[in-house]
Amino acid sequence: MTVLELTTAKLAGLRILLVEDDAMLAMLLERTLQRLGITVLGPVGSLSKALDLARFQEFDGAILDVTIQGGDVYPVADLLMTRGIPFVLATGYRVEHLPANIRGQRLLRKPYSNDEITDALQYIAETTLKRAT
Repeated sequence: MTVLELTTAKLAGLRILLVEDDAMLAMLLERTLQRLGITVLGPVGSLSKALDLARFQEFDGAILDVTIQGGDVYPVADLLMTRGIPFVLATGYRVEHLPANIRGQRLLRKPYSNDEITDALQYIAETTLKRAT
């Protein structure tokens, strides 16, 4: 089995909330996730829609673009932390620009590669697995 096959097997079946307001980037990221066997909620590009999904839907983790339509994604991040759902922050910002309560979260630095996306998803999968046990 190749590394890609092992990675795909590990990630297949995950449900990921995708919050990204750049339509092209959202589409590319959605396709990448789907190729890995991941079910994508979204993508959504507005704070209000992201909050609705984060409040009422069941999913394993999230990829959150920091700056989206309607403001920063921080209320969504706070809600996910309260619910115990792992997430990564997609951003070009430095850690110092993030609120103190989320500085320890995993970052997906823009522009990111497919390998970096896969690493972020593996982090979510491992965190989800630990949470379930």
